[in-house]
Amino acid sequence: MFAKTVIVTLLAITGAIASPVLPRGTPTDIDILQYALTLEHLENAFYSGALAKYDQTAFVKSGLSKFARKRFVQVGEHEKAHVEFLTAALGAQATKPCEYNFPYHDPKSFAALSMILEGVGTSAYLGAAQFITDKNYLTAAGAVLTTEARHAAWVASAVNKGTPWSGPLDTPLDLKQVYSLAAGFITKCPSTNPDLGLTPFPALTTSQNYAPGRKISLNYNSAGANDFLVLFSGLSTTYLPIKNGKATLPPRLTGTVYAV
Repeated sequence: MFAKTVIVTLLAITGAIASPVLPRGTPTDIDILQYALTLEHLENAFYSGALAKYDQTAFVKSGLSKFARKRFVQVGEHEKAHVEFLTAALGAQATKPCEYNFPYHDPKSFAALSMILEGVGTSAYLGAAQFITDKNYLTAAGAVLTTEARHAAWVASAVNKGTPWSGPLDTPLDLKQVYSLAAGFITKCPSTNPDLGLTPFPALTTSQNYAPGRKISLNYNSAGANDFLVLFSGLSTTYLPIKNGKATLPPRLTGTVYAV
């Protein structure tokens, strides 16, 4: 199997580059748990909705292995367990599920989106770990993180026939970056949900024929002449100048890359 470059571009900063922060400052442990539960509700809805819509016959007709749906059922059960675990930990402060719209149209596109969501879930817990002060919460988050990583590896390799990892290091994403990715699937949330203090970045889209070393077209609201495309891969951050709405990707880009 060969490594494939996948660029996830559902968020954008324009103009001067700065580390995004929560409006109310450093998040508390409760903030982090509410943020994690928001993501777990999304994943739970994603799996339960697709598995209710597509039966075993649909999965096989879509070209997926006979065992794929049964494994996805197990993944969905894990996500449901994560929701129940975080809901119990938060008690009355628990966030409620929102309404969602997921852009899949058959089991194969569902599997492709699953790989992205599981990768984002891994990056979300990894990026949030630095803010958790309670060691018990940190251990619990780590237990969820490793499960999300196993999900991502299985979907990428056994189902989508790619490599089971993005590279030697996973990519941590901060709260606003992850929320920007999740917001694209959320249509409405209960008014009683706690305010996470997060607003998504403006949308960024690229030409789909991207490859390492290739020049790609970008569609976003420019803030001026000094815009950069920022790529996150592992623990590396790469800044690419944007000229006339285009940027040239690095020649050795592999795995899942998040673009800002």
